[in-house]
Amino acid sequence: MKKLSAILVLVLGIMLIAPAAFAAAAEAAAAPDAAKMSFYATVAIASALGIGIATLGTGIGMGLGIGRAVEGIARNPEASGKIMTTMIVGLALIESLAIYTLVVVLILLYAKPFGF
Repeated sequence: MKKLSAILVLVLGIMLIAPAAFAAAAEAAAAPDAAKMSFYATVAIASALGIGIATLGTGIGMGLGIGRAVEGIARNPEASGKIMTTMIVGLALIESLAIYTLVVVLILLYAKPFGF
């Protein structure tokens, strides 16, 4: 039920944002300066949301991973070396997802892909 409600909220959000995107295209034809500001405002909001969601997801993933590793070590202390190594590799991979998101956000903010 949670998945279904999350998907419905996502679809509703997209449906609410889509008309604004088409309206921005109509504004762009009328006033070029307004289009630039609208583009940069949209990129700034999207960047903030993107890095926020990525940070939230990686934080939850790291917390769950560390918690499960501690439980595994508590149950079987002899396997702590293998568990710790696997946990550190997993945490590095999870952190790389946040770094990739940061790279994409910085490209969007500073690369000016549409020549504005």
